[in-house]
Amino acid sequence: MTHDGTWGALDKIAERLGLSVSGLAKGCGLDATAFNKSKRWTRYGKPRWPSTGTVAKVIEFAHITPEEFIQLMREV
Repeated sequence: MTHDGTWGALDKIAERLGLSVSGLAKGCGLDATAFNKSKRWTRYGKPRWPSTGTVAKVIEFAHITPEEFIQLMREV
């Protein structure tokens, strides 16, 4: 599990659904900016990870299994 892999999986899911990452976030009931590339790192250069609750919302919204999410993470 890597930072790039986790965010890459979210990017791929948005693409598969024909959405921007903002559209994916809104579809999951999150703020439209939640998945923006600018929010993936702190201003001090530390990685910012999505919470497990956020990942669960994406999995539910996209109608995929946790295993499918993990596979997408590995493909990055």
